[in-house]
Amino acid sequence: MNWLFGSALSSTMVEPERALAGREDYAYAVPTTHTVLGTPLHGPWPDRTRVLYVAMGCFWGAERAFWQTPGVVTTAVGYQGGYTPYPTYEETCTGLTGHTEAVLVAYDPSVISDEDVLRKFWESHDPTQGFRQGNDRGTQYRSAVYTTTPEQADAAKRTRDEYQPRLTRSGFGAITTEIRPASEAGTFYYAEGYHQQYLDKNPNGYCGLGGTGVSCPRPTGA
Repeated sequence: MNWLFGSALSSTMVEPERALAGREDYAYAVPTTHTVLGTPLHGPWPDRTRVLYVAMGCFWGAERAFWQTPGVVTTAVGYQGGYTPYPTYEETCTGLTGHTEAVLVAYDPSVISDEDVLRKFWESHDPTQGFRQGNDRGTQYRSAVYTTTPEQADAAKRTRDEYQPRLTRSGFGAITTEIRPASEAGTFYYAEGYHQQYLDKNPNGYCGLGGTGVSCPRPTGA
């Protein structure tokens, strides 16, 4: 899913003053319902539902990995972590919005814990690659976790620190994943309708998602 627009292969984050201007609202219609789960993409969701935003390369495969996970209420793909308001896909692909391709994961913590959502994240991609994921290169493919609760933030850092020694022993480098509160990363802008649940609509479509084959530690007895 590599688009050679502008600085799409950039290995340097755009500076805020050089980011594209954007707009005041979406330039396209955003669907309201998940095509697989039948749940709202925007909420409201059941009480106690938690939301975590993750980025792990091309968002098509990343979203599917989570909608197939028990305990997940809904998923959606979008753009986050940058500067341009209401960007389009083509704009994000230039590298000039500062956004990464992100997935909204809404989940029921009574069914799946923060830690298990994060283990799914760590194990489903290579978090050591910087501004790329596999053959997809550019700042829009960087690994990221944007949290919405202090507990998620603690779990993200703890699971990262537990995972790193295993990756190191297996010959991988340092984890480059950006971890910060969603309030700092900025608004999650929903992607165009054709991107939502893309691999449900296009079962043979491109999926660049690939893990390291290294498992993330689990609590004793789990």
